[in-house]
Amino acid sequence: MKLRAQPPIDHPVKPLAQRLGAILWPSFFSAGVATAVFGAFVDPLELRDITFAGLELTRGTGYTIAFFMFWISTASASTFTWYLLRPASRFNRASLTQEP
Repeated sequence: MKLRAQPPIDHPVKPLAQRLGAILWPSFFSAGVATAVFGAFVDPLELRDITFAGLELTRGTGYTIAFFMFWISTASASTFTWYLLRPASRFNRASLTQEP
């Protein structure tokens, strides 16, 4: 029984702009949809009165804060997905296989 090393499969690294676009564009779109749904059901001023009554806040500021919170959370999910989908060949050493 002989052991031989398999050559690693190397996937080319994508340009930074493409990687950022693949993370930021879908998360931006999702944040826009989530903000629209949030705005249809929640009034930021009523939410402010329940949580931080002393805080000076306009509706526009409330929607802006909501948008960026949704964008950060969806960008985090997209980044985690990208991290999990990276090819293993880029990080693992050549594995040894048994030859019959």
